Amino acid sequence: MLTVPVPCLSDNYAYLLIAPGTNECMVVDPSEGGPVLSALAQQKTRDGRALTVKAILCTHHHHDHVGGVEALVSELGVTSVYGYEADRGRIPAQTHFLTDGESFTFANMTITAMHIPGHTTGAVAYVVREGAADPIVFTGDTLFIGGCGRIFEGTPEMMHASLQKVAALPKETRIYCGHEYTESNYRFAATLEPTNLRLQKARERAATERRANNPTVPGTVEEELATNPFLRLDSAELRKALAIDAAETPAQMFAKVRAAKDVFRPSAPLSQPRVPT
Repeated sequence: MLTVPVPCLSDNYAYLLIAPGTNECMVVDPSEGGPVLSALAQQKTRDGRALTVKAILCTHHHHDHVGGVEALVSELGVTSVYGYEADRGRIPAQTHFLTDGESFTFANMTITAMHIPGHTTGAVAYVVREGAADPIVFTGDTLFIGGCGRIFEGTPEMMHASLQKVAALPKETRIYCGHEYTESNYRFAATLEPTNLRLQKARERAATERRANNPTVPGTVEEELATNPFLRLDSAELRKALAIDAAETPAQMFAKVRAAKDVFRPSAPLSQPRVPT
């Protein structure tokens, strides 16, 4: 399966999920219609055919993830728009109302909905599997490379549990998230674990990619377990940095990390702060 990141707005990603051996694709989280239509026009199959969009997958209802849905439905005649059942009435043109663990097929792929509330109550990830290939997951604004989303509608308990669900996927799973926040996320992580060598190398790679104007997605579950502070609550160095007591619950520990990230401000410009639209 081929996944094509599509930069939207100032730092969002939509994605084209192209079924191998076909000219069919799905669009994930179209923030706006124009960049997606341009990406579709640029992508051709091996025999030169244009892509046909069969469905739209939405990870949650925020406008910077669904703002282009109606334009694509109107322009391309898309008849299937997927989202979580709790987002009924909040995702434009939604036709499929998924439940946790529900699966459906697209070409030769199986797509499973994973309810991951916290950022919003209807947030859902899409886990995509194709035969023996490593799975991929679209996490929206719940899990970022090196970080996680803010809590708008849920609770720390919800968000921590949701991150653990994603972290339990096979370590080879490739992660496609909703924003290009990686450099800033790694800067914050480095204030909590300055001796984490995996994190240092990940920061270097991210900086190199951004200087070349490349996206930092995808990441992997394995890399996140080694570098993402929201998945590293067992780190003694991180706990010391935030004065976390070992007797606190994981959700309480998570809440302290999230509160620290909420007020964190990078002290110097990032190498490439925006992905051009």
